[in-house]
Amino acid sequence: MDDNRPYWNMEVETKLNTPEMRELQLDKLRVMLRRLDNNAPFYSKQFKELGVDPDKISSFEEFGKRVPVFDKEGLRAMVVEFGGDLLAVLDQIMPVSVDDLTIMATTTGTTGIPTPYPMTWHDMVDLWGEAMVRGAWRAGIRSKDRILFCFALSMVIAGIPTMMGMHKLGCMAIPVGAEAGTDRVLLMQSLFKGTVYSGTPSMADYLAEKVKSQGKDPKDLGLRILMCGGEPGAGIPEVRERLESAYGARLFDAGAGFGYSCDHEEYQGMHWTADDLAYYELVDPDTKEPIPLEDGAEGEALFTIIDGDGMAWVRTSLGDIQQVFTSPCPCGKTGIRYKVVGRTDDMLKVKGAIVYPTMVEGVVGSFVPRVTGQFRIVLTEKPPRVIPPLKVKIECAEDFPEDKLPQLEKEMKETFHNKTKCTPEIIWAEAGELERSTYKGKVFEKLYEEQKA
Repeated sequence: MDDNRPYWNMEVETKLNTPEMRELQLDKLRVMLRRLDNNAPFYSKQFKELGVDPDKISSFEEFGKRVPVFDKEGLRAMVVEFGGDLLAVLDQIMPVSVDDLTIMATTTGTTGIPTPYPMTWHDMVDLWGEAMVRGAWRAGIRSKDRILFCFALSMVIAGIPTMMGMHKLGCMAIPVGAEAGTDRVLLMQSLFKGTVYSGTPSMADYLAEKVKSQGKDPKDLGLRILMCGGEPGAGIPEVRERLESAYGARLFDAGAGFGYSCDHEEYQGMHWTADDLAYYELVDPDTKEPIPLEDGAEGEALFTIIDGDGMAWVRTSLGDIQQVFTSPCPCGKTGIRYKVVGRTDDMLKVKGAIVYPTMVEGVVGSFVPRVTGQFRIVLTEKPPRVIPPLKVKIECAEDFPEDKLPQLEKEMKETFHNKTKCTPEIIWAEAGELERSTYKGKVFEKLYEEQKA
């Protein structure tokens, strides 16, 4: 195989977002819906009640109007209905038996019941793995690379399933995992000299900070590519610049669907690389009405797997608010693109203004090195409503002159107002005061939970 070819899958990826691919998607959708109708009791009952005949779905527009959204609330309701037996729930919604599954992964479950990712070997290799490899190839990762896997290997989808799926590329896997801690990660890197980092932006930030505290330069770790996901960050310009500068490496954003950012100098969002594997759509987060996929459109992202077994999602929401771009990317690569605006779980309403943690992170990051980049949004009542002002705790940089804090605070408040339409109360913290994360970065300090206790 030619290592210089632009795409991993030249047959499919050259046809992304074309009428020919749309026709293939619709055919595969009908086949998947038929499988669910025949083998998944939940969907068989639902289709019967809605009068949906999989063979007669004539368009994606009809599909979007007739088949309802399945989100975390729907999953929680089913878990309650089946007395907490998640396996029984999966047997209701999958076209295969739980006995056919090869591996079980989940989300972190930070907001309740973890979203399951039940996978057969086909799901792991030809669905999840195939999508990841397509993105990795576009990022320039090849068989000679050694990937330092720093995502948590305990259950999460970005851990073992991604590592196993990536075997198609022929890279060496160094499965150290976030659970091992930063010292172990750095030891394994010194021994096996990974060329690619795979983990959260928070972990990459923490590792760089740790290396610098030892009087060393993160560039000397020898990483040439940072493959980040699991949380927003890699798509935030300020975070991107900080990490690329620290490591002397190229940063790529992956996830929130089957997407991967490109090598363009300016972040263009993540290219959706999986038209033949899944159907992507946007809906209004409140009404769940479909939103046309036009350039710049924004809404709650839904995914329908059209080539899966255990991962048989149908108009499933993972809780992300995304913005799509259908215009050609300056990098020249195929596929629509999307950016993560925020999460439905993390949305804050401050006097009519909608604020997501990603917005706060972008503002705070723009003031590095006068601040460390670490922050917490302090909540005194349960979101989304926030009684003004929004409280943000921010670490000032080590040895930053105390007499210059008032001027820095004034500048930050002005920037916050321009970027988020609200002016926060800034609570200053000393450098190193806020706890670092080896997995997902903590963004909220929920005082209302402590008050309740």
